[in-house]
Amino acid sequence: MNHTSTQEEAQRQAKPLAPKVKELIARTQSIILATVDAEGTPNSSYAPFVQVDNSFYILVSFMAKHTKNLSEGRKTSIMFIEDESATKQIYARERLTIEASTSQIERDSEKWNTVVAQLKETHGKVVEVISEMKDFILIALTPVKGAYVNGFGSAYFVDENLEIMEHRNDQNHQSK
Repeated sequence: MNHTSTQEEAQRQAKPLAPKVKELIARTQSIILATVDAEGTPNSSYAPFVQVDNSFYILVSFMAKHTKNLSEGRKTSIMFIEDESATKQIYARERLTIEASTSQIERDSEKWNTVVAQLKETHGKVVEVISEMKDFILIALTPVKGAYVNGFGSAYFVDENLEIMEHRNDQNHQSK
């Protein structure tokens, strides 16, 4: 095995520490959403979030297409991604993509009040206004499984607790 192959194998074998995943989430104020409607038509959007325990919570309006998809429990994927202005290589942006289950939180329940208070603390007074609007609902996005990428050849499966499980691909990128 030549020196380059040895380096690539060492990188592939070395799992990033779980704090890297948590640091990416902490640096992010909004998540990218991918949902599908009843006909299977995809929709992408975004929403500001807060994390409470192992779920991510978003306050979303029924005026947005994704809200109906989320409220009806359809397949959902969320993504946290490194800011373009901070990346060294646009093709290798650090990112975490998660398949998530969804559930609507009952308005004025204890969970609603706790999470909306955290949303207000994190995202400001606008949350106070929109949380009072009847078309806004609170959705919990709970991780099922996902993938974390932090560079070329550095992709890992993550579990529902966002812990790194294993390298995602046992093959290196191939050249022509």
